[in-house]
Amino acid sequence: MGGSEKDAAQLRRIADRLASGLKTQTEPFPETTRLFDDILVQLRQLPPDDLDGKLVIGGFLDHPFGPESQRCMECMYFLVHRGWCDLPELSVPVEPDWWCRLWRI
Repeated sequence: MGGSEKDAAQLRRIADRLASGLKTQTEPFPETTRLFDDILVQLRQLPPDDLDGKLVIGGFLDHPFGPESQRCMECMYFLVHRGWCDLPELSVPVEPDWWCRLWRI
């Protein structure tokens, strides 16, 4: 699998933050394009290095979520060989079994 040491360190930092109980905004799930875009606007307003802000606003969880157990692995933004969320507003390393409220199929 690809990825740099920097990506691996960031992935560990994210995993540690989520495992330590960081409260993220899993609701409301953006059922419409307008709601999805509203979340993207919030993310764009963050400083580029605000990792906690991305995790909180993105609604990240370190496990599958919802009645269908959605996870990054099935999301259209997940880069399988890199273990990466390719949504430009997030652009962070992720594990396949994680989830965020910007999940799309």
